[in-house]
Formats: sequence, structure tokens, C-alpha cells
Amino acid sequence: MPHPLYIAFIWHQHQPFYKSLITGEYRLPWVRLHGTKDYLDLLLRLTRYPNFHHTINLVPSLLLQIEDYAHGRAMDPYLAVSLKSAADLSEWERHFVVSSFFDAHHRTMIDPYPGYHRLYEQVQTKGRVWCLENWSLQDFEDLLMWHNLTWLDPLFWNRPPVQTWWEQGGHFTLADRQALWQIQQEILAQIIPEHRRWQDAGVIELTTSPYTHPILPLLADTESARVAVPNLPLPRRFSWPQDVTWQLAKAWANYQQYFGRTPKGLWPSEQSVSPAILDPVARQGFRWLCSDEGVLAASLRQPIQRDSQGQVLAPDCLYRPYKMQTPAGELALVFRDHRLSDLIGFSYCHLPVETAVADFVSRLGQIHARAQAETTASNPWLVTIALDGENCWEYYPQDGGPFLEALLSALSQDERFCGVTVSEFLEQFPPQVTLNYLHSGSWIEASFTTWIGDPVKNRAWDYLGQARALLAATDNPPAAAWEALAAAEGSDWFWWFGAGHSSRLDPVFDALFREHLQALYQSLGQQPPRELDYPLEPQHFQGDYPPEGFIQPVIDGRGDEQDWFRAGMVRVGTARATMYQRHPVEAIRYGADHLHFYVRVDFQPGFAPEKADFTSLHLVWYYPGQLGQTSPIPLADVPDIPPCNYRFRHHLGVHLPERFCWLAVAGAGDTWVPQPTTTQMALETCLEIAVPWSELNVAPNWSVSLLLVLGLTGQFRGYLPEQGLLNFAVP
Repeated sequence: MPHPLYIAFIWHQHQPFYKSLITGEYRLPWVRLHGTKDYLDLLLRLTRYPNFHHTINLVPSLLLQIEDYAHGRAMDPYLAVSLKSAADLSEWERHFVVSSFFDAHHRTMIDPYPGYHRLYEQVQTKGRVWCLENWSLQDFEDLLMWHNLTWLDPLFWNRPPVQTWWEQGGHFTLADRQALWQIQQEILAQIIPEHRRWQDAGVIELTTSPYTHPILPLLADTESARVAVPNLPLPRRFSWPQDVTWQLAKAWANYQQYFGRTPKGLWPSEQSVSPAILDPVARQGFRWLCSDEGVLAASLRQPIQRDSQGQVLAPDCLYRPYKMQTPAGELALVFRDHRLSDLIGFSYCHLPVETAVADFVSRLGQIHARAQAETTASNPWLVTIALDGENCWEYYPQDGGPFLEALLSALSQDERFCGVTVSEFLEQFPPQVTLNYLHSGSWIEASFTTWIGDPVKNRAWDYLGQARALLAATDNPPAAAWEALAAAEGSDWFWWFGAGHSSRLDPVFDALFREHLQALYQSLGQQPPRELDYPLEPQHFQGDYPPEGFIQPVIDGRGDEQDWFRAGMVRVGTARATMYQRHPVEAIRYGADHLHFYVRVDFQPGFAPEKADFTSLHLVWYYPGQLGQTSPIPLADVPDIPPCNYRFRHHLGVHLPERFCWLAVAGAGDTWVPQPTTTQMALETCLEIAVPWSELNVAPNWSVSLLLVLGLTGQFRGYLPEQGLLNFAVP
């Protein structure tokens, strides 16, 4: 193959519409803070290597908010208190500062700075009440500054006042925060012009998304959710294909306004596609769009299979553009490599820079080697790597700067690789293969269940549908009504509603969605329905829940809550399958990333391994649907009841009093064969375990069924969870 391996990075920059259309206030600060930490600096790092091209997607609703901040038209609660003297803070504001100004990943954005770390540790160990009663005014002054300062990318630390602040390390003043706000505005004001400049220079391609980042297929028809999940419970049917056209037209106009030309590519929100959206996308003038490999697999009706190292077994299927015919013309589609994208988005932050970059380059090198043998000069491969360009860097040291510099340097100097924009590749190598069927789905499990199907999500769709029907029945509705509808159609509100995802800020997202709908009614001169005055769901814990995303906990036996924030959890209540009335185990948390699976066991206060009714914990697991040797639980007196009488593939034993562990794999004749392991375990306030996937000989997307068994001198003493097996997937 005479060509290098073509690589298309697509960086997606997005925030929902945080501005209340009733009060005009920005409810949350993330446009401002990500604006000073992630948007401009990513662009500046990418363009240091101008021969390696990239695609950047900028969502219109994000650009509108950036412009508001840059021109002093936006104010959020975090900024409002930051621009006040600590002596002038009200009691409510002091509570707000203590509870909200540690909103950052503490290992990378708080712990490295002694002044910030001291305040964080006091909140964690002594509690908020103690801090409110004992902190000095200077402590509050410093916290107000630290929160804003650590959301400033290191690329901008060379400015004289910033250098002084870092050297100072505390004793900040209101004047310092006022000066920092001016720097924030200056950075925000450069974001749009700098993207336009580098687009015009031909180094990057800019793309757009539907105006307020809605799930276009669900706007066209919520019934599309049943393509992936036929029996999914749905709300009253929402079918307004006109909104698809309107959202696309607004995005098109927004792009022309800011960047002086028309876009070629579309990043459909959440990479969600369906056949119904293709004609309006093409009719608007877009030439290509991007989705996920899971959608491609469902469209081809064949899985994207990988080997134990994560390499695609049939790369010619994934690493090519496709074309589809619509009444408005031809559209090209590219599908991202989900695993390569996730490695940057979720896993490499936990590795040394050199290790992470070497791993990524090695993976691309293996694809290049295959391409040399399997492609032709007229049909080279395109590896599409598409991910959020903002959210992952918080978990990298120095906001990902060292990783990006090393990665881009390595790729740009390696003759095997060529970084291209998607449009550059398509213009040189138009799609040759027609995709005859397009599945309706998103980047999450090739379905829409993240945004619809849950009772709370469905209730939100019903509220939206009721408001949309009123708008349709109104003659010449004002532009404000359309803007409010568009804001409420954004995907982010539905993401947080109901089961699946949750955060401390759930009530704010709930309120913003309802305020957008209230603003719609008010703009039409109507009284909003009373139900919009009340949250869609109670804001409290609703029971056991599965993992919400990848986790990368530090294994020190201390159970850092932020480390395990996205983990799944099972609370252990009155035992059904054990002899205990009040179980010494309080909860089990579990999760994974691309490198390990993790388990945390929380014990009741006062638990002592030396005095407990069990001295060992045994993790046993198997892989449903996969062939391989299995053996029974290696303890005596195991009851002949499910799931205790199941057979398992791997066994990790943990001796609690002496704090050591061992790994074994099932052998012939119901035996267990010891195996070397680098498993990490630590027991202090809780038990934390990290088992490397690499030692288990598993493949991505395999299902894992895990049971925790309690033992005492080789005897069975019980199992957890009481409800049965923990089930999750290999990333």
C-alpha cells in the first residue's frame, strides 16, 4: 500500500444551554470554566503540528454562551460570589462556596496545590459545618481563587499575574480574582476567532451539531427508540420532523455567522442517527456525518469483533467511509473506533505519558501493518477517533498537556501515519461502499435508552410534547418560543433524568429543563402547567445502581468517594443467603476501565478482620456465553443452591487479616491452577481491589458475572450480593 494510515481525530466540544430563559442567569459555570481550561488550549496544542490535521466540532449552543461570557453578558452563581469579598458573603453564599468550590477532580486539580488541598482535606475530614464555623475570611478568599485558578489551563500560566499567583500559593484578594476574571474573558474572547483563523489556514476542519444538541432521531419520531429495544416503554408519541429541519438550519446559520463559510460535516448529537434524519441532513447541505462503530455493526447486522488485544478482526469493515443515497443527494458516513477513542477519553489518564503514547502508537502501528497487506492505492483505510474534547482532560495531570504533546509529536513524525480532516479524506477518496441500511441508535449501546424509556425520562418527553403541541397550535409564535423549545430539546436534560446517570447537580438540570418549558409557555402568553413547578423526580438515592462510566480509583484501602463516583453499587441489607442478621459488609462497589476491573467492599463501622466471622474473601467469576474450563467454588460446605453451585473461570482469594491475595484459573477435574498476578489490593477503612484484564485472557465486550464469597479456614460462610451475581462487561 503506497499510502500511510490515515487518521481522523474529531474533537467534540459541547455544553448544554445553562442560561435560564426566565431570569437570564447562567445556572452553572461549565462553559466559562471549560472555556478557560479546554477549548482554546486544545486548539493551540493541535496547531503546533500543522501538518497533522484535525477536525473540531463546536456545538452552536456552546458558541452562543462563549460569546455571552466574552462580552460580559453572562453571570453564573460561581462567578458572582468569586467577584465578592469574603467579608460580604451571605450565610447562604458561604454554604454554597464550601459545598461547590471543590467541583474538580481532586487528584489532578486540588491535591497538587497545598493551599487548595488543605481546605479540601478539612472539608473531607472535619466536615462542612466545622469549616463554616472555623475558617477565617482568608480561607474563603483563597478558596474562591483556587477554584477559578485551577480551571485555567497550564498553557496560560506564563502570564505574569498567573505566575505570581502560583508562587504566592495563597493569601489571595478580591483584586486577584478580578484580575483572573479579566484573563478568563480574554481567553474566552479568543476561542471563536482562533478556530476560524486555523480553519482558514487549512490546518483544522470545523463541523457543527444540531443547534441545541438534541437527539435528532427522537425529534423525528420517538418510536425510533424501539428499533434497538423493541419492547421499550415509551412516552406519548413525539414526532416533529419539522424540528429536525429547524435545528439543522439554525446550526447552519450559526456556523456561517461565526466562521464565514458553510459546514461540510455534522456531528449528530450523541452520534445518534436514524434513516429519518438523513434526507433533512443532506437537504440542508451537509456532506458527511459521524457515528459510532456500534451503530455500524447494527447496520451491517454483524458485530465488530476484536482480539484479546482489542484489535479489530475485520478492519476493512470499520476503517472505511460509507455512502447512503437520500432524496436530497448522497451522504458519506464515517464510524469511529470506539475502543481507540475510549482509551484517550477514559483510560490513558491513569498511565505514565510514555506508556500511554507507546501503547496508542503501537495499536495504530498494528493497523498500519494490516493496511499494507490488505488495502489498495485507491482504497486506503481511515481510522476515525472521535471523543469529547473537554471532559477527559480533568483526569490527566496538567490537563493532558504532556500527553497531547507527546502523542502529537510521535504521530506527526511517524511516516506511517497521516492526520487528515474527514473532508480532506473524502475529497481524495470518495466512499466506494454503499450502506444499504442504517440502524437507529447512538454511541451508547447503539440505542437511545440513555434518553428515553425510563419513567422519569418519559415524563419529561410528555412535558416536552405538550409544550410542542401548544406551539404548533399558535399562529406566528415569537422567536423566543422557538428558542425555548430548542433549549428544552437538548439531550443533556434527558441524560440526567431517571436511572443511569446521576450527579450532585441533578436538581439544577431538572430545574433548567422545566424553566425552558416555562419560558416557552410565557412567551406564548400562557400560564405554564403546575407540574412544571415541581421536580420530575425526588432527589434522593433510589436503590442499587450499575456503573455509570469508567472509573480509575487509587487502590489504597481508603475508599475515596470521588474515585468511586461512577462505580456501580449494591447495598447489603438483612442477609437472605447468609447466617448474619446485621451483615458486617455494608456495600459493594464495582466498575472497570480498559486496564482493570475494580471491586470495593465497605464494612460496617468497627469491623476488624481478625475478629470477624470470616477471614477470607473470594472473588469468583465466569464469562456467560464463552467457552472455557470452569470449576466450583474452592471451599468446603458450599450449599447446592444458585449461584453458589455455579462453575467459575477465575478465582481471586483475599486473606483479610494478613492482607494478601492470590489468583487462580480453573483447571481440569474441578481444580484451580495458581497464576502469577499483579492484582492490587489494600485494606484500611475498606477493601479495594484492582484485577488486570491482561491477566485474564478476555476480549472486549465479554460479559462478566462475579460473585463474592466469604470463607473461614476453608469453609463457606456466605456470599454477596445477596440478590445474586454482579454483571458487567469487559470494555
